[in-house]
Amino acid sequence: MTELILSLDVLDRKRACAIAESCAPFIDAIKVGYPLVLSTGLTIVEDLAGLALPLIADFKVADIPNTNRLICEAVFSAGFDAVIAHGFVGADAARTCVEVAHNHSGAAYIVAEMSHPGATEFFHDGVAERLARLAVACRADGIIAPATRPERIGRLRKIVGNKAIYSPGVGAQGGDLDTVARLVDGVIVGRSIYEAEGPAAEAERFSRIRR
Repeated sequence: MTELILSLDVLDRKRACAIAESCAPFIDAIKVGYPLVLSTGLTIVEDLAGLALPLIADFKVADIPNTNRLICEAVFSAGFDAVIAHGFVGADAARTCVEVAHNHSGAAYIVAEMSHPGATEFFHDGVAERLARLAVACRADGIIAPATRPERIGRLRKIVGNKAIYSPGVGAQGGDLDTVARLVDGVIVGRSIYEAEGPAAEAERFSRIRR
């Protein structure tokens, strides 16, 4: 089974909670990024906790080790179950995120390659592969790889082996759900669900990958 992860990048607390609640039967986790947290604060975790779904902090943490540690401590103290971090800042900084996550019985995922067109400017020419190797060396729980370039996922899978690969870019960015679902452990979908007239119905449609 491939997991379906809802990326909840909305700005209004009430709307976010309503979408999450309606979609809960069809998803496996909720990814919360800066847009929602900057609008509502970390207390949004308390509002979503009742759904009993894993909550992933998509903060793409990318700073010096001490700052990364402070950010991740705040993330897990707030009640998140996992954090997404960048690896390009170096192994020491990435390792700090992983260590804090594991100390809190949580998970940490390293971005190997992003899904937007501009990502090819700096994540190609071997960079994504190096980041995937870094994730393995740092004992991260998995990587983020682009649904918009499924051929890249295959290359990165050879590096990370059985570690989880979560893939954004399906739907609004053009990634094909069925193609990507065969390659990854989880598909991340945002706008195609939360901007739909009926988010729950759209989540149910995407949830066929869970069967």
